[in-house]
Amino acid sequence: MKRSLISTTLAMATLVSVQTASAARDYISIVGSSTVYPFATVVAERFGKSTAFKTPKVESTGSGGGLKLFCQGLGAQHPDITNSSRRIKSSEVSMCEGNGISGIVEVLIGYDGIVLANASQSAAISLTRKDIFLALAKEVPNSDGSNTLMANPYKTWRDVNPALPATTIEVLGPPPTSGTRDAFAELALEGGCKQFPWIAAMKKQDKSAYKKVCHTVREDGRYIEAGENDNLIVQKLNANPDAFGVFGFSFLDQNADKVQGSAIDGQAPTFDSISDGSYPVSRPLYFYVKKAHVNVIPGIEEYLAEFTNDRAWSEDGYLADKGMIPLGDKARRQMAQDVRALKNLSM
Repeated sequence: MKRSLISTTLAMATLVSVQTASAARDYISIVGSSTVYPFATVVAERFGKSTAFKTPKVESTGSGGGLKLFCQGLGAQHPDITNSSRRIKSSEVSMCEGNGISGIVEVLIGYDGIVLANASQSAAISLTRKDIFLALAKEVPNSDGSNTLMANPYKTWRDVNPALPATTIEVLGPPPTSGTRDAFAELALEGGCKQFPWIAAMKKQDKSAYKKVCHTVREDGRYIEAGENDNLIVQKLNANPDAFGVFGFSFLDQNADKVQGSAIDGQAPTFDSISDGSYPVSRPLYFYVKKAHVNVIPGIEEYLAEFTNDRAWSEDGYLADKGMIPLGDKARRQMAQDVRALKNLSM
């Protein structure tokens, strides 16, 4: 009886909180990933111009920052949608649930590659994931071959690999709250780290120790956190021809006159190489929606319909023109069906 009363009280509080949202806000609030931001902005602008609804407000807060805001609660003071360049974590789902958010719709929108780029007037470079790990990890294998780690001593790219130029290692990239940073660590750094057999063996023995070695970025000034502003990275690359920047392929595509992507493991970052999986540093893109805000905040269902329409997210859609790599036809049809049904997130 007591548990039933508590459940009823929580349900009533949630209902009041969500109903209050309709009186307090008449536009969609979207936060999250800087990589998904340009795609969401294009859809929001088209949506605002082609419907009777107000143009959604889209903010770039980073994937982790957006999910934290999203999971704080229900009501007009909290965002309706959060963009993410990685999948939501179980700990974030738990945080949402702890704040009364039990219904979440997951929308996989397409794919993106993560690039290591430099200014277009600089010499192009070809790297391996092993090169990237040795250049940017906080600790690297000891040069004496003893299967131990040492603080990263490498100052130039040639120190890492004799075939690379003798320029100073300087890489501008996103902070730990960014989904781009998470994916770069998992796909690029770990991709090079596990090529050392004795480190790869650590994964079965001590997963947390393995992750610490493979994902921790050096803190001696060779890797510079540049916030969530990819435009700022591009400006700094043009000011320093020896520097490199980490960001999504879509941003490279939009700034092809200013920056160029490095080949990684022999594959240049292109629309086709990311689409067919041959480019090794690519990841899925998502956004998440609060079901409780649908039909309360005006226009959410209609915004979802616009984003998941083939005119937007197909191979011939306007988001592909912005650099997003679309899902295959079958996967796209299934996702659109799930979105229309407001299917609950399943981990």
